Amino acid sequence: MFLPVVFNNRLAAGALTGLLLLGSCAVLDEMARPGTAVGQPSEARIAAGLREALLVASRRASQQVGRPGGYLENDAIRIPLPPTLDDAATQLRRFGLGGKADELQQAMNRAAEAAADEAVAVFADSIRQMRPSDVYAVFTGADDAATSYLRTTSEDRLRQRYQPIVAERLRQVQGIDLYRDIASAWNRLPAVTPLETDLEAFVTEKALDGLFAMIAREEARIRDDPGARSTEILREVFGSR
Repeated sequence: MFLPVVFNNRLAAGALTGLLLLGSCAVLDEMARPGTAVGQPSEARIAAGLREALLVASRRASQQVGRPGGYLENDAIRIPLPPTLDDAATQLRRFGLGGKADELQQAMNRAAEAAADEAVAVFADSIRQMRPSDVYAVFTGADDAATSYLRTTSEDRLRQRYQPIVAERLRQVQGIDLYRDIASAWNRLPAVTPLETDLEAFVTEKALDGLFAMIAREEARIRDDPGARSTEILREVFGSR
């Protein structure tokens, strides 16, 4: 009778050890998931915090680029003349037409600033559509993961909304007329390649590049700088991270 008891005790001990190991694995798995460790925000709070971060970063960026001088006075995102036009402007300065090139660059940047208000509503829609997998990827991703998400989900719609505004604004500030004047003067010169730049498309693409660059900067600030976390949920979620 003694041996079966020992055997049964060994079975019980093995079963208990197995249960303990399984329990430990479950605990480790639970701790590996965001928001479940002791003292950490819940997954729901993390999702809310990330959405808040996206809203804050996109609004700040849109306001910064949308103000007068938002593009023109910012060396990092100022829209240059298109490469072919820039080459022509260098030559045209010799003929006293450099001022027109400067006016055109100013008009291009003003057009981009005028379109910036369109971004807020488009971004808000993308943020509302975030899935749990999107939230996790952004939370555990690089410092520009949220910006990448916004660009992937909203850039096409932004382009559609930006370009008509850019075109109208370029007309209002005589950008199109300036471009035609420069192109006409350039194309009259002997042995030159005619200027054929789609100015509206060029300004739209550069405007979007600048906008997303500013969002990336704001995102990095929220992730790294406690002073940039302007709401309670941002401080809770990104402070824990």
